[in-house]
Amino acid sequence: MWGGRFAEGPSAIMREINASIPFDKALWRQDIAASKAHVAMLGAQGIVAAEDAAAISAGLDRVAAEYEANGVPENWDLEDIHMTTESRLAELIGAAAGRLHTARSRNDQVATDFKLWVREACVQADAALGALQVALVTRAGEHADTIMPGFTHLQTAQPVTLGHHLMAYYEMVQRDRSRFVDAHARASQCPLGAAALAGTGFAIDRHATAAALGFAMPTANSLDSVSDRDFALDYLMAAAQCALHLSRLAEEMIIWASQPFGFVTLPDSLSTGSSIMPQKKNPDAAELVRGHAGRIIGCATALMVTMKGLPLAYSKDMQDDKPPVFEAASLLALSIAAMTGMAAETRFRTDRMRKAVELGYATATDLADWLVRAADIPFREAHHITGAAVKLAEQKGVALDALSLDDLRAIDARIDSRVFSVLSVEASVAARASYGGTAPAQVRLRVAEARLALGLGEG
Repeated sequence: MWGGRFAEGPSAIMREINASIPFDKALWRQDIAASKAHVAMLGAQGIVAAEDAAAISAGLDRVAAEYEANGVPENWDLEDIHMTTESRLAELIGAAAGRLHTARSRNDQVATDFKLWVREACVQADAALGALQVALVTRAGEHADTIMPGFTHLQTAQPVTLGHHLMAYYEMVQRDRSRFVDAHARASQCPLGAAALAGTGFAIDRHATAAALGFAMPTANSLDSVSDRDFALDYLMAAAQCALHLSRLAEEMIIWASQPFGFVTLPDSLSTGSSIMPQKKNPDAAELVRGHAGRIIGCATALMVTMKGLPLAYSKDMQDDKPPVFEAASLLALSIAAMTGMAAETRFRTDRMRKAVELGYATATDLADWLVRAADIPFREAHHITGAAVKLAEQKGVALDALSLDDLRAIDARIDSRVFSVLSVEASVAARASYGGTAPAQVRLRVAEARLALGLGEG
């Protein structure tokens, strides 16, 4: 490949450290597509004879068919997917294959291939997250009235509905989808034709190749074209944020499945057993999703550190851009699939949720608010009165609404029978009917909106 510049071939060490074919072979579809677009443009511009352009295009189709059937061979002497393809093309069609690389460099070639791959990864992530949203919305609709504890500091705070809780993750995933859509949009400029770093003296048509590959336009600066990896970082940042959300959902499933909570029974298909303890049903899929978040964040960090000190234009460090993106994409796809299955198939133990919310004195805030509204008591004093009521209920081992009127009046004589209208958990959640609140009516409204947005109909 290096022609007459070098008297000796690379050492074994150089051969091994320089070869990227073990991982960049994943770009073969993009490399074939970009090469076909490039040679079609060369033919149209008269830079390559029509018969050679046709032979090259047909030869690339044959190479693609071989890759599809048998995989991409790994010859480290050829270094990467680009030279592997060009070498095989030469074996198939002869000297005309050497015209394919006219007016391009491996620098703009790999930038184009990689950007095409990342754009497709953004589309795939968005679609997978849409399926997760469908699962979340479906279950939220089933449980718009199911009451459970809402937590702060992992302590029972106020009653909420399970549907409201699940729709919180719908909103997180919606933001995740928007980040992948934005990353795809920012990657809409095509680097092909920037050549090594300065452009080319051939009369190429970069707009034609950009359009053929589905880009909106060519990149505007040749130096930036070959040195930019923002599109990969955009993808990794979106993936890292998404992984954080998936990890939070996974963590809740892990906690809820534990015996002290017992809020859920996870599907057998996403759980494992113990090699020594027959009674165990371990939430391993959720735990691995939680673990994968750390690895995906590490992938984003790795590429940021690689790129942080590179001068313009291309440096070989950038060969290390693909492994973290490929790893993150694989881990993210598995994590989304696992949490989609978990959301769809988990059995919610609503009886345990109801018992927990009642014994957690979750309507204490409702009592304090009632004292402010109905008895005209300053909130700080109402807070103190409510704390005494909670302490009494705790001593008696009953829920707040199970205290008698005499019990409550013994704490403060200004309390009357109207207080019982706010002490039940049903009354508590129904009262939170502000926009975005946990009231069943609000949950159903948001579920209906989400179903329409997802193309599911009103349900």
